[in-house]
Amino acid sequence: MFCASALGARREYADAAEALGRSLAERGVGLIYGGGKTGLMGALAAGALAAGGHVVGVIPQVLVDLEVAHEGVSELHITNTMHTRKALMAERADAFIILPGGFGTFEEMFEALAWQTLHLHSKPVVLLNVAGFYDALLQFLDLCDNEGMLRGNREVLLVADSAEEALRLAGVQ
Repeated sequence: MFCASALGARREYADAAEALGRSLAERGVGLIYGGGKTGLMGALAAGALAAGGHVVGVIPQVLVDLEVAHEGVSELHITNTMHTRKALMAERADAFIILPGGFGTFEEMFEALAWQTLHLHSKPVVLLNVAGFYDALLQFLDLCDNEGMLRGNREVLLVADSAEEALRLAGVQ
């Protein structure tokens, strides 16, 4: 899961993150996320933990030093860099689901998409478009595709409007 360390301006964002974490746990599916205790990351982990889920946090030392690591997760992996964090998360994940976020979330999503188009993985990449958060980005990606810049790969980014739909698109039963 990729998402913000902030809560954002709408309660729907945290509600969706918590529901997604809870839904994973109820299905017996573990959560791998950025290891933070704040914002949507914290809500996601809280939802999974409250439902008895296995939660794996992966966080770089620089964020541990800022005291944002979630100490209550099932496993907490501390990496030296953001690059090693993403590599470990990608290695252990079966799919990528993206919730609302900022630059870090965007970067993680686009890297997963780029890796997929280069056939470095074949894992689903699902954007959970909570309350239309990503509508403008999706319009821009459609423009990029129409202008020939995505080489017909726009469809690799799957889009869901609910946690249940995101899990289905990610291959979680």
